[in-house]
Amino acid sequence: MIPAELRRYLRQPNATDDKYSRGVVGFVTGSEQYPGAAILGVTAAMRTGIGMVRYLGPRSVGELLLQVRPEAVLSDGRAQAWVFGSGVPEEDSQVSVMQSHFEAAELAVVDAGAIASLDLRSGKARTVITPHAGELAKLLGTSREEIENAPLEHAVKAAEEFQCTVLLKGNTTQIASPNGESISISGLSPALSTAGTGDVLAGILGALLAANFEAAGKNSFVEILELGVRLHSAAAEFAAKSGPIAALDVAEAIRHVIAETI
Repeated sequence: MIPAELRRYLRQPNATDDKYSRGVVGFVTGSEQYPGAAILGVTAAMRTGIGMVRYLGPRSVGELLLQVRPEAVLSDGRAQAWVFGSGVPEEDSQVSVMQSHFEAAELAVVDAGAIASLDLRSGKARTVITPHAGELAKLLGTSREEIENAPLEHAVKAAEEFQCTVLLKGNTTQIASPNGESISISGLSPALSTAGTGDVLAGILGALLAANFEAAGKNSFVEILELGVRLHSAAAEFAAKSGPIAALDVAEAIRHVIAETI
């Protein structure tokens, strides 16, 4: 269920829109080791409702992506939001590309390997990092058990230390911003406990931020992130009606949830 106050961020195209005005989201995701992360994130962004997706990554991953998502544009250029790190190992050759684009980005979603690889304090972006408990433990130099025992406390600590918004994934997801705003989102779908759903969430968040560029750059950043979390869960619930699901099922279900919501 998407709360009524969040639905305004599910933008519908109008007669004056083109692919640029609807928002462009860029991805530096996927690797030769984990190519599927690129497909999952890009598909999720497209199904969330976005004008265009740019993809930068290994040539082999780009070629595979085009077989599944021929709409993707494999070239650099302007994007209102960027998604970094899904499926990218920490020592991957793409780290320098991620760092340079992160430093120039206005809005950024930092996922998976990028959380440890990027200099989080160097970005000018409104940045959200999307760790699970293990990744946040590594970032803060503590144990996974400590994070799981006090998740909101540690999300707040990381937000203050790195001056970015922290979206700590879990059955109850915590969002904490560096200005002290924080929320806990419980009751999320257990169907999300399958490989690749974090990549889907990153794609959803990138699309919502790009489509709501002006609002995300002002006072609505955390609300847009909350919408992304709730949309992700609702898509998993929708997909699970037909039986056991995989992450791509969640990505493809997003459009159905939006159709039922707006």
